[in-house]
Amino acid sequence: MLPEADELAEVLLDLAVPHQDIDEAVRLSRHVNDDPEALRFLENTVADLVEDLGGIRGTVPVPALPDAPEALARFYPLYVFVAALPYVRAHHRERGIPEEVGRRTLADVGRGVAAHRRWHGTGGMLSPRWRTLHFRGELYQLGRLQFQRGTVGGWTSGSIAAGGFPLGPGDPGLGLHVPDFMGPLTPEAVDRSLALARAFFARHYPEEPYAVATCGSWLLDPQLKRYLPADSNIVRFQERFQVSRLPAEPEDAVPVRFVFGTDEVPLDRLPRRTVLQRAVVDHLREGGHWYVGHGWLAL
Repeated sequence: MLPEADELAEVLLDLAVPHQDIDEAVRLSRHVNDDPEALRFLENTVADLVEDLGGIRGTVPVPALPDAPEALARFYPLYVFVAALPYVRAHHRERGIPEEVGRRTLADVGRGVAAHRRWHGTGGMLSPRWRTLHFRGELYQLGRLQFQRGTVGGWTSGSIAAGGFPLGPGDPGLGLHVPDFMGPLTPEAVDRSLALARAFFARHYPEEPYAVATCGSWLLDPQLKRYLPADSNIVRFQERFQVSRLPAEPEDAVPVRFVFGTDEVPLDRLPRRTVLQRAVVDHLREGGHWYVGHGWLAL
């Protein structure tokens, strides 16, 4: 069962859910609490999410609540995460993870709600499957960056081995992610996050020795260097990595979504106020394409 209204509102605040969406989320929650079938579905969803909690399993589907009205369906993943909170908090205590790290990590739920409103103009949860990693103890926010427990993939293993690290597919490797709404990606912020990650995983997951971090991101497309100053935050971030792969297929919509918050506006209507905005738009208007690069760095 979900918490009652007053307690639920406080939990949503702890998860950084924007204030403007709390009233609707609390009001709709009674449709779950008052419906035995909906409650059973919620319990089964949470049970699947927290199965083997702490293991490295990857993202877990968050199924839609059957026959739910549109508004309730939008908020249902939020209720799944609220119901899973006691389990992930117990895992954090078991591993000795500082409370502030757990709180900032799980606050990514609020980022998902903010992003849903930014993209769709309504309350709800964007990309709930991604946030299952946070509730399984597989991903942590450490400073500016997020780090995901995992293994080295085949795309980067050859490059890592050539770089002097005897690691192959299946060996420990952290996934490095750059979340939105966290301020500039300055070299100082990245340095701090990497230092925090080295100490954090050595202390709390000592059985998983992480020597490298891998990243797959539009920020690693080498073409950005044609448009951005050499001392820009993005170029300096990119230069930390050994880029091991560029896919054959472009993903033009990815940088557009991250830079402008939507990929549904025609290019000629997008703002061109910053160097990065102009770079993303002008490259596409000139017939170019953007790619998601994959790379690695030593920890």
